[in-house]
Amino acid sequence: MTKKHQFDHKKFRVKEDSKVDLSELPTKAGKEFKGKPEGLAALSVDNEYLHEAQSRLYASGERALLIILQGMDAAGKDGVIEHVMHGINPQGCRVHSFKAPNDEELQHHFLWRPMRFLPARGMVTIFNRSYYEEVMVVRVHPEFLQPQKLPPMKKLGDLWKQRYEEIRSFEETLVASGTSVIKFFLHVSKEEQKSRLMERLVDPNKRWKFNERDLDERQLWSEHQKADEEALAATSTKKAPWFVIPADDKWYARAAIADIIVSHVESLGLSYPKVPKSEEPHFAEMIERLENEK
Repeated sequence: MTKKHQFDHKKFRVKEDSKVDLSELPTKAGKEFKGKPEGLAALSVDNEYLHEAQSRLYASGERALLIILQGMDAAGKDGVIEHVMHGINPQGCRVHSFKAPNDEELQHHFLWRPMRFLPARGMVTIFNRSYYEEVMVVRVHPEFLQPQKLPPMKKLGDLWKQRYEEIRSFEETLVASGTSVIKFFLHVSKEEQKSRLMERLVDPNKRWKFNERDLDERQLWSEHQKADEEALAATSTKKAPWFVIPADDKWYARAAIADIIVSHVESLGLSYPKVPKSEEPHFAEMIERLENEK
């Protein structure tokens, strides 16, 4: 089954080899819906379509799907996972959250880490943050490179260019082998992030989510924006695109992401495996046997 899509996905998509200026991109909900109730209704419909699409993906065992979520702290990544993937078969979906690399991971190339968690054919894997931390957060904090013991470089800028190239090649290889790569950057405003962080501080039941370092990172907002912009521009390709999703309104971000995922999985043209016609008589025999068993 196919559905009518609510969004023009092109307006979120970062064109290959284009510049990105996050200050010029919206963080508020668009005009696709009259309000939140209508957006939530659309998300509910997409949940059903996604359940069916993921079921075909899992049953066919032909393709895999890697979904990457990036964004500032409190941008809504956890909520996207909870609400967009609501109702799908957990047997066919895995979520991996990328924290700071451990000692073993620091001893390897930065792409060694995600390779261990890539989806098998038939599976969906979601990266909550990802290897893009190495060209986003680490670019703002180059001191994080010291434990990686990299060969010396004359210019630090050369390292980022090298990593962009490695990421593009890595994702190109994934796509060529049957793994779709869809990347979402949840674009939240500084004002909305402040509101969400304050909510975590004030609500005792949400304080477990808060990290004091989030306040320190707010002082580096412009640096983070610049690093994010360059990474998005350098690594969005036709086969592994970035979508910059307005994320101040959580319901809108979730509805947009669900719509894009459903559209992509539908485009794969997957179907349930069919029994060869030569075996159909045998199935008729087994049906009769089951009906007549004593």
